[in-house]
Amino acid sequence: MTKYLLLYAACAVVFFPLDFIWLSTMAQRFYRRELGDLLLPNPNLAIAGLFYLAYLVGVVVLVAAPADGDVGKALLMGAILGFVAYGTYDLTNLSTVKGFTPTVAMVDIAWGTVLTAISAAGGVWIIRFFG
Repeated sequence: MTKYLLLYAACAVVFFPLDFIWLSTMAQRFYRRELGDLLLPNPNLAIAGLFYLAYLVGVVVLVAAPADGDVGKALLMGAILGFVAYGTYDLTNLSTVKGFTPTVAMVDIAWGTVLTAISAAGGVWIIRFFG
């Protein structure tokens, strides 16, 4: 159990700042321009927090822990998880939400792939280096 909690914390230390930087710079510059009124004026932080907490469980249980200290494996498996998870969200939106654009889907899938890969690999590296 301690292994999972440490990996969770390590992955979170990487994930949260990266996604904060991405969203704080891209929300107005890209997402607002592409999606306009589809976006709320302010995100619902409680719901966002639930996503982050749950998603990191998936990163740890499906990627970081099974990587067993192998940073390269965590990077690859994290990229796969990010691609599938963000792809599921974005392609579903693209198929069901009027005004959701292919550009947003492509950019968001790419970001989710990179973010998840770096977060999983970074978390594994932190545990290897400091653990």
